[in-house]
Amino acid sequence: MSGAIRVVHLLRRRVRILIPALKGDGERLCLLEILLRKHGAILDIKVVAALGSLAIRFDPRAMPAENLLTLLNKVAGNIARAPRASMGEPDRLPDGAEGEVCVAVEGMTCASCAALIQMSLNRDPAVRAASVNYATATATVVGVLDRPALEARIRALGYEARPMDTLSQRKLIVERERALVRESRRRAMAACLLSLPVMVIGMAMPRSRLWHLVEFALTTPVVLGAGRPFFLRAWKLARNRAANMDTLIALGSGAAYGHSVSSLLAGRHHLYFEAAAGIVSFVLLGRWLEERAKGKAGDAIRKLLDLQPPTATVVRGEVEVVVPVDEVAVGEVLVVRPGERVPVDGEVVFGRTTMDESMVTGESMPVVKGPGDAVIGGCINGAGSFRMTASAVSQDTVLAGIVRMVDHAQAAKLPVQRMADRVSAVFVPGVVAVAGATFATWLAGGARMSSALGNAVSVLLIACPCALGLATPTAIMAATGQAARRGIYIRNGEALETAAGLTVLVFDKTGTVTEGRPVVSHLRLEPGFDKASALALVAGAELGSEHHLGRTVVDFARSLGIEPVRAGDFSAEIGRGVVARIDGHEVLVGSRTFLAERGIAGGDAVPAGQTPVLAAIDGRLAVTMGISDRPRPTSADAIARLHRLGVRTIMATGDVEEAARAIAAEVGIPEVVAQASPAAKQALVAGLRAAGEKVGMIGDGVNDAPALACADVGFAIGTGTDIAIEAAPVTLVGGDIAKVAEMIELSRKTMRIIRQNLVWAMGYNTIAIPGAALGELSPMVASSAMALSSVSVVTNSLRLQKAG
Repeated sequence: MSGAIRVVHLLRRRVRILIPALKGDGERLCLLEILLRKHGAILDIKVVAALGSLAIRFDPRAMPAENLLTLLNKVAGNIARAPRASMGEPDRLPDGAEGEVCVAVEGMTCASCAALIQMSLNRDPAVRAASVNYATATATVVGVLDRPALEARIRALGYEARPMDTLSQRKLIVERERALVRESRRRAMAACLLSLPVMVIGMAMPRSRLWHLVEFALTTPVVLGAGRPFFLRAWKLARNRAANMDTLIALGSGAAYGHSVSSLLAGRHHLYFEAAAGIVSFVLLGRWLEERAKGKAGDAIRKLLDLQPPTATVVRGEVEVVVPVDEVAVGEVLVVRPGERVPVDGEVVFGRTTMDESMVTGESMPVVKGPGDAVIGGCINGAGSFRMTASAVSQDTVLAGIVRMVDHAQAAKLPVQRMADRVSAVFVPGVVAVAGATFATWLAGGARMSSALGNAVSVLLIACPCALGLATPTAIMAATGQAARRGIYIRNGEALETAAGLTVLVFDKTGTVTEGRPVVSHLRLEPGFDKASALALVAGAELGSEHHLGRTVVDFARSLGIEPVRAGDFSAEIGRGVVARIDGHEVLVGSRTFLAERGIAGGDAVPAGQTPVLAAIDGRLAVTMGISDRPRPTSADAIARLHRLGVRTIMATGDVEEAARAIAAEVGIPEVVAQASPAAKQALVAGLRAAGEKVGMIGDGVNDAPALACADVGFAIGTGTDIAIEAAPVTLVGGDIAKVAEMIELSRKTMRIIRQNLVWAMGYNTIAIPGAALGELSPMVASSAMALSSVSVVTNSLRLQKAG
């Protein structure tokens, strides 16, 4: 066996492999998936083309794991190579292979914190790329750095890193975030209550030493108590030769407090206790409001996490045991009672019930479930009790995938944010330099020490880059959360930005513009063939097909009481047809062109608007079928809405010209490219992009995957195949293409709000720093303005949650 296949996850019933040679090669991976699916022991396959990975669920009784690995080598040929088995998902990838590690980061107080951590990680030779997002409090690293090493590097900088691999771990992080918000509120309220009388006394400017001692007594617990975390973090950073906004606050409030204490001991009357207390109080109040607002922006993740129940009832031996959901293993039998949420993905083995699957399908009508039916974790059970076997747990569940998708999108950094990140990275050192220059200039100009110090402190405080750092990520969080509530799951943030500029949308037809429930409307049997025998062979050839039309042929045969005969050998040309050998017969099923290329001509024309499917047995035309599919009820309105947005629409389909144009005319798509192979669809998208268009592609089938991956933004129909969903950065739950128009509108509004936020944040700092340096702003005014600038940016972003 060769060495290009690497097993990264191997369990009793599941194997996950990486094939570096096929990374990004969606079409060849599609073919590999189709060839593997014909083997009865393989129950399910999920492909991630971008990573070159396959997750395979198999029956170990029918095919032991070692036989499966041998099969992979046989099917994939020289592309698939021998694995190095590894039990479980390793934190450190072997042989220098790169992996992605994501952790939650606690203790970041502003955008400069994120810039500092990111800069430090990117200097590590074990890291190829690091991204730290202040708004979502996450760090994502691509490289050979393992999780413990990543956590250690973050802790060395004075921050805390926590794992977020499972939904339970994400829930713990959310609970800690809520606790931190409560702690922020407590600190802010205590500081404000103590600071208020200090400010009143300071404005009265008493000369009595007794009032000065009262100021000292009230200010000390504010600065050294409530403000203690600022000094601790500033000290840790200083030991690492780094600085952030906490450094500025510690310098500002510490300077004001220290100057006041020394003046009090010396018997002088120029005290700044009110400034020291006010700085800490206003910053704490601003951070509490900011954390509270950021929490609202993250509501989508919290609601998704709440869908998974914390415990599951597992049958072990003959006893029902309630265990934490993370302890459920693949293959275990679970009991789900009426009204409970399904803990993990699995299959019903006993009982019947109805299930609310609107979380995944977008459809509110309950779905009947019985033995053999799949159930999805997070969905709500109806009135019946049932038993199920767990087929996917922890990070392999559908719900975990959705949470990962939203997490990834919210943590993404858009191109528009890069400038803000660069500014934040150099901001703190620059501000300290400006503050030092301000102090020296005022002293040189003859000002008193207290005045020069006050102006320098104002510069330190007013220049906080928090608003700049929050401008983009808070808008992304609010927008992706709003999209998720509408059934639009965005895999990466760049798709959100790019969708605003789309000029062309390319639609697949079957299952996208149409309902995807085609039926055989016309059937002609050629002389000399028995209907039952012919259809059994034709349907048997299509059993291994992932195409909508292939499944329609199988369903049609079964509706007539004809059971398909399983093929002994099978191959497919995606989007064109299949060739199978069944009981000594060669069976070809596909388009007229597919058969004509193999020397088989003829076949009656089918009625207008229907798709012809021809079948030949042993080199002779045997069956001609006409298959029809209705447009989705929302398709015409969705196309009209896109046209009003100025987006050009094109239908690219493997169907024949007549059927394609009939559907296109019905829904209002003016341009049609018919009989398009997967390569032709990809070439169409690539050609449009080369002509300067921003192209979106919408599809649901294996044959759409190359074009979805090639487009500027790929939209996968949520009811489509796994590979189409994996190839596209956006998934539309329930298959409603009207959601594409919603996504474009939301994207355009998001970009407007991001631009507003950036203009405000940069304008604020541009105006405020010179004002503070010129002595026009007191330290108290500076700290309150700094806090309000961050809150205003977050509040502006939250308008996206009400986007209609």
